[in-house]
Amino acid sequence: MTAGEPGAVQDGSSKGGLRAALGGLTTRGRSFLAAGVAAAVCAYVLGQGDLLRVGLLLAVLPLVCVVVLYRTRYRVTGTRRLSPSRVPAGAEARVHLRMDNVSRLPTGLLMLQDRVPYVLGPRPRFVLDRVEAGGRREVSYRVRSDLRGRYPLGPLQLRLNDPFGMCELTRSFSAYDTLVVVPRTVPLPPLRLAGEASGYGDGRQRSLALAGEDDIIPRGYRHGDDLRRVHWRSTARYGELMVRREEQPQRARCTVLLDTRQVAYAGAGPDSAFEWAVSGAASALVHMLERGFAVRLLTDDGNAVPGEGSDGFAGSTQESADSAGLMLDTLAVVGHSDGGGLSRAHDVLRGSNEGLLIAFFGDLDEEQTSVAARMRQRAGAGVAFVLDSARWTGDTSPAGPAAPGRAEERLRQLREAGWTAVPVPPGAELPALWQLAGQLRADTESAGNGGPTGFPGGWS
Repeated sequence: MTAGEPGAVQDGSSKGGLRAALGGLTTRGRSFLAAGVAAAVCAYVLGQGDLLRVGLLLAVLPLVCVVVLYRTRYRVTGTRRLSPSRVPAGAEARVHLRMDNVSRLPTGLLMLQDRVPYVLGPRPRFVLDRVEAGGRREVSYRVRSDLRGRYPLGPLQLRLNDPFGMCELTRSFSAYDTLVVVPRTVPLPPLRLAGEASGYGDGRQRSLALAGEDDIIPRGYRHGDDLRRVHWRSTARYGELMVRREEQPQRARCTVLLDTRQVAYAGAGPDSAFEWAVSGAASALVHMLERGFAVRLLTDDGNAVPGEGSDGFAGSTQESADSAGLMLDTLAVVGHSDGGGLSRAHDVLRGSNEGLLIAFFGDLDEEQTSVAARMRQRAGAGVAFVLDSARWTGDTSPAGPAAPGRAEERLRQLREAGWTAVPVPPGAELPALWQLAGQLRADTESAGNGGPTGFPGGWS
């Protein structure tokens, strides 16, 4: 990524820039200028011509350095490269800076300073020795953040010095880059969850197109396609080779629902309940994409990612990496919603028939529990991870809105509605809860009832 290009420095007008250059005189330059003026005045008073020449030399030298430094500008270019540009929270990224002297004159001492947000660490500073004409210098530094988000890097500041140390100018490049810190993701164990379509996984059955010759939907020819599948009528119509879509994979679908209501969570910071829910949603969607599901991310305010396409889900398998990146970028900056409830997410789910619904809920009151129960009717299977913020913050007051007894009642209502409801205690590991949800789902299907009546390791 390029953070600066030739001539991409921020300068004012010629008059203002020259005034700023004069203001960049160092202590040595000001001393020479003052000594030269004093010597010239004394030479004029005393009538000493030799002293006048010395005074003029002392006064002109810093002024010449200012003009040369301002005029040449050294034509120094700066570039920045992030490796990588997207990192999970807690991981490090390396920033590479390169300075190129594209002029025919060598530079003096160069001092680099890159602007970074305080959460990424201290502001990096570098001192570069004289750079020869056409030469380059490369430096690097590391950044790290435990908090997800989008952080701007730059602009890069360059401090220029003349060889005599008479003048010092600071210029800034206009470009900057962005480091995206996404939530942490953890690998999850592979489980066979209800709601999968048979087009992916163990079955790999395919649905044959039950259409006549006139109803076939052709597609463009791809390298390796069997020529016996060429649809000549469509080829003549479109002017290029078209092949029959004789079979279509039945792609399983999954929606990951994240509850972002501010009233549903208490506390803040990397170890808070909300951050656990965000990290859990990121891990779930990455895992389901890796298993070949068509996945979308849905929040309580009704916003769906990756987009508003034909069904709002991620595209083909080739686009899974891009879809995962888009959803992780969304989770990197997701915050609390206005607390309007889960009704808007329910409206989105009501318009389609979901395959698998994986939800991460905060504290649920009676009304929101009822809405969540209705969501389950639109999915082939539903797994809910329910966080009790009171337990996460250590507030176990019996009068609290999320008291243990009330939280257990909410879980029972969700299970009766068909959810595989899993409570999330403080510091829980998602892979263990994921494995436990699969076991509960299998036990529920074997028992043939609406949901488990108890939960091992519950809120008590």
